[in-house]
Amino acid sequence: MPDQHPRLCSIANSLAVVGERWSLLVLREVFFGVRRFDGIAAHTGASRSVLAIRLKKLVEHGILSKELYETHPPRYEYTPTEAGRALQPLLLALMEWGDHYVTEGEPPTAYRHDCGAVLHPRTVCGSCGEPLHSDSTHPLRIGGIPLPEAS
Repeated sequence: MPDQHPRLCSIANSLAVVGERWSLLVLREVFFGVRRFDGIAAHTGASRSVLAIRLKKLVEHGILSKELYETHPPRYEYTPTEAGRALQPLLLALMEWGDHYVTEGEPPTAYRHDCGAVLHPRTVCGSCGEPLHSDSTHPLRIGGIPLPEAS
């Protein structure tokens, strides 16, 4: 068997930061306005020890900021940074996928867009504005290696 190494991949790099169990649910709660440890713990079901580790990692990677709101004992609120706010469309897309392929019946959560309609996020090409589909995207390079067709 040839020597194999994990593929260099932006998805893997991203999951190293936000892909652990509970991390995306922590972000969900922060986007809902739940900013304190006890509230996040209550709404995610994460144990206190695991939640502390996840929050620390999200802060270390610049996804959340940690702000002191009480000094004795020290207590903090967590707010999304620019990098954290950039994850909201991904969470909404994941929610939309789950509503379509996993959830039976009416979705448990819904958002309204500023236009007044119920939000159904779509990913579009930043150049032409056309919706993305699995058959409309083609890799130029994989693992940092350009593909022959991309040359």
